[in-house]
Amino acid sequence: MKHDVTLALFDLDHTLLPLDSSQAWGHFMVRHGLVDAADFLSRLDRFQDDYLACRLDLDAYNRFIAAPLTRFGRAELDAWHRRFMRETIEPALRPAARQLVARHLAAGDLCCLVTATLDFITRPIAHALGIPHLLAIELATADGAASGPFTGDTVGVPTFREGKVIRTGQWLVTQGLEWHRLAASHFYSDSFNDLPLLTQVSHPVAVNPDARLLAHASARGWPVLTLFDPPVTGQDGQRPC
Repeated sequence: MKHDVTLALFDLDHTLLPLDSSQAWGHFMVRHGLVDAADFLSRLDRFQDDYLACRLDLDAYNRFIAAPLTRFGRAELDAWHRRFMRETIEPALRPAARQLVARHLAAGDLCCLVTATLDFITRPIAHALGIPHLLAIELATADGAASGPFTGDTVGVPTFREGKVIRTGQWLVTQGLEWHRLAASHFYSDSFNDLPLLTQVSHPVAVNPDARLLAHASARGWPVLTLFDPPVTGQDGQRPC
C-alpha cells in the first residue's frame, strides 16, 4: 500500500541559488581575514578547477573547507555565518526559487534540501528558503556533542552522487516512509552529478542544467526549468560536469 505522501527534493548550488555556497563561504572567509588569503584562494581555485573537470576529491575538498572552522568556537562561527547570510546569500535568493519551494510546501509535500555542501554552511540557507529538512555533508564535533567545536572531519555517507540516494533512503526510513511507497517524488537539480537521484524519483526536473544534464533531460523528455537569467556559468563560462 502506498503512503499518501509526495516528496520534493531540491539541490542547492546553481539550482535554488545562482552560486556555489561552499565557494562563496570560502571567499567570505578570505574577505574577512579568517584565512590566509593567498594560500587559501590558490587552493580553492584548484579545487574548483577539479570540480569543473569532474575529478574533484570531495573528501579532500571538505577537509580543506572545514579546517578553518576548527579554529573558532561555535558561537563565533554562528555570528560569522549570520553575516555571510546578510552579505552573500540573502541578496542571491531569487523569487522564482522561493516560489518553487513555496508551491511544494503549500501542496503539503514533504520537502528536503539535498546538497553536497557542508551542513554548517547550508542549514541556515535551508531555513531561509523555508525548507524544513536538510541532508548535507555532516561535520563531526568534539565528543559528538551537537553544539561542540568542529573537528574538521566529516561523518556518514557523503551526499554526493550515489550518496544522495543512500542518504535520502536512510532519512525516509526515519520518517516512516519508503521510496516505493511514496505517492510521488520530485527532485530538482542542475548537475549531471545528480543523475543517480534524478533517476530514482518519479518526477526528475533539470533546473538551470549543465550541458550534460540538459542533453540527458532533453533526450528523455524531462522538464527543464530556468530559474536564473542568464543561467549560471562557472569560470570562463564553463558549467560544472
